[in-house]
Amino acid sequence: MSTNKKLFEYGGIAASIILVAFGIAAIVLGINGRSTVHNNLSQEAIVGTPDMTPSAIKAEAQQAKLPSSISLPSKSVAGETINTGSEARVFAQYMRIHALEATGGFPYAQMGRFTAKPGTPASQLAKGGGTDNEKYAVVDPKTQRPVDNGMRNVWVTETALSTALNTSYMAEQMALFGIVVGIALLLSGIGFGVLTIGGALRRPSPEAVTSTRTAAATG
Repeated sequence: MSTNKKLFEYGGIAASIILVAFGIAAIVLGINGRSTVHNNLSQEAIVGTPDMTPSAIKAEAQQAKLPSSISLPSKSVAGETINTGSEARVFAQYMRIHALEATGGFPYAQMGRFTAKPGTPASQLAKGGGTDNEKYAVVDPKTQRPVDNGMRNVWVTETALSTALNTSYMAEQMALFGIVVGIALLLSGIGFGVLTIGGALRRPSPEAVTSTRTAAATG
C-alpha cells in the first residue's frame, strides 16, 4: 500500500474517532442540560391550579367575556407539578389567560401608564383603561407622583414569569436537539469507521486488476 493510501486510511479512522467523540459529548451535554431544566423547575414547586384544564379555562374566558380570537391552552396541567419544559410552556399559556381575565382582555400595550382620574376625557383614556397623560392621572398624596396603573403592573409580572417558563421550554428543546445531533454524529462516526477499516475506501492494487483482467480474458 502506498504512503498516500495509508494517509487516507489513517485520516478516515481519525475522522471517525473525532465524530464519535463529538457525538458522545453532544449527547452528554444534552442530557445534562435537560436534567438542569427539570431540576430548576422542580425547585420552584409550581403546581397547576384546578382551573388549568381546557374546559375550565374556556368557561372562565367566556365568563370574563374575553374575545373569541384569543388562543386558549389545549392541554391540562391541573394539579400537576411543573417540572418539564413542555409543562412550563402550558402553564405560561394559562397564566396569560388569567392576566387577560384580570385586565378585561387588554394586553400591556393597550393600557395607560397611570390610573385615570374620574371624569377624564375619553380622548385621554387608553383603550384598556388608564391614561398616559400625567395631567389626568390620580396623584399619590404622599409622593405627589401619578399613581401607576395596577392592571398594567399585572402584565409586567405575568410577562416576567411566563418568559422564564418559556425559556425553560426552549432550553429543554435545545437539549433534546443536542441529543439528536449527538446520536447522528455517533452513528456517522461509527459508519465512517466501518467503511474505512473494512476497506471500502481502498483501491485494488495494479497486480490485482491485471490478474482479474487476465482471468476474464482466458475464461
